Amino acid sequence: MQKTALLSVSDKTGLVPFAKALVETHNYRLLSTGGTAKLLEKEGIPVTEVSDYTGFPEMMEGRVKTLHPKIHGGLLARRDKEDHMAAAAEHGIDMIDLVVVNLYPFEATVAKPDVSFELAIENIDIGGPSMLRSAAKNHASVSVVVDAADYDRVLAAMDDEAALSQLRRELALKVFQRTSAYDGAISQYLEKELQSDEPDLAEISGIPSKLDIQLPQAQILRYGENPHQQAALYGSFFDCFEQLQGKELSFNNIIDITAATYLIGEFQKPTVAILKHTNPCGVASADNLVTAWEQAFVTDQQAPFGGIIVANQTIDVDLAAIIGKIFCEVIIAPDFTPAARELFGKKKNLRLMTVKDSLPADSMREVRSVVGGILMQDRDTMPDRPSDWKVVTKRQPTEEEMRAMIFGWNVVKHVKSNAIVYAGCERTLGVGAGQMSRVDSSKIAVWKAGEAGLSLDGSVVCSDAFFPFADGLIAAAEAGAKAAIQPGGSVRDEEVIAAADERGMAMIFTGKRHFKH
Repeated sequence: MQKTALLSVSDKTGLVPFAKALVETHNYRLLSTGGTAKLLEKEGIPVTEVSDYTGFPEMMEGRVKTLHPKIHGGLLARRDKEDHMAAAAEHGIDMIDLVVVNLYPFEATVAKPDVSFELAIENIDIGGPSMLRSAAKNHASVSVVVDAADYDRVLAAMDDEAALSQLRRELALKVFQRTSAYDGAISQYLEKELQSDEPDLAEISGIPSKLDIQLPQAQILRYGENPHQQAALYGSFFDCFEQLQGKELSFNNIIDITAATYLIGEFQKPTVAILKHTNPCGVASADNLVTAWEQAFVTDQQAPFGGIIVANQTIDVDLAAIIGKIFCEVIIAPDFTPAARELFGKKKNLRLMTVKDSLPADSMREVRSVVGGILMQDRDTMPDRPSDWKVVTKRQPTEEEMRAMIFGWNVVKHVKSNAIVYAGCERTLGVGAGQMSRVDSSKIAVWKAGEAGLSLDGSVVCSDAFFPFADGLIAAAEAGAKAAIQPGGSVRDEEVIAAADERGMAMIFTGKRHFKH
């Protein structure tokens, strides 16, 4: 008995050869709609318009075309139930054995700048999800395809009923994953539009009232943070980066690459940053990347071993030759010259990553798992404007101190709290990260600078949060710092300011802290 397939797709990639195989190899009758039917007719593939089959015309600008009992009866009827088949026969409903539908491109439509609300609404597919759900519910008898990548799998399984039965279950799962994600995208768009229209919701604009996460699995990872932990990557990470060479990325690599990418985005001049366990251990800006590397590397010559290196300009062979002398896990840049790639290519395990031009909109938020739920927040990207800062000491900072504080402030926000950064003019001199006491972080930063043979005399000290006591500021002064930048806001601010004045330091309150937990 001849079987029937219903094809109705927005993305027509691979459709023509698939349809030809259905007709010529597997003797299917084809039903179709609109542009899909026209394409098949143009290619000489026999097809029946859905409206001719149902006897009911498309109407309302195509909003109503497949919402008909002859379509959904053919999809939902259980072949093993006599009453289902009798009802189908009574009403002239043929069985539909295969449905191929991909949905109106709602996500792509609303991602376009200045898309109108009316256009967004018209790109909400109704008939497509309905057919997909009906077919997926009855997957014991109906094959359903929502992804063109599955065309070949379906054709290969058609002559093996056991294989086709198993594939139908997989395809049904894929359908419900896709329709769930589709509905989630629509609800998020509508909520965002509602928030923009309602002044009372302005304070939470952009933060959804219900969080739906539907991300495709991008890659199974070898393991998580440790070898005994299973892990996988989800989402569009590899739409943002291209791996040019090296071993497969690990769980920790991906986290480090993300931290490095966010950090390097703070700087416009040629800049190099070296990170270890997401913490910057050396950062510098200069007129060229080689000089920037030399100044970043000298901050901490031990931590770069097995670390992450990131630059904001193309890495050439001169810098590649210098970096190549140490072992590192990953190097990230907008691009690499052919000579640099050839040189790095001698290290087969070294991972080279290029960064695409822009990061996706969802990278502006951070999501973390907690016991029983998920935390979401805006990423710490709100620009810091020096014009909003306040000098709170008697002495004003010099121009060079101001440049050093601006640079250090851009670095310290990427260091785990409690965070202390000693900086010179557009370079780090010592970094203290993640200590329980701000004084301890300062001591580590001073010790690191000493290990590197760097003098902190004349440096600036940057603190991600306020100094709760004067002792942290005094320790920085004793180490050689001549200026300090911090958010302010402690009940002991006056004591800290007085300590700075007593030591002839300049100090700025930014009014904004940069905790990073």
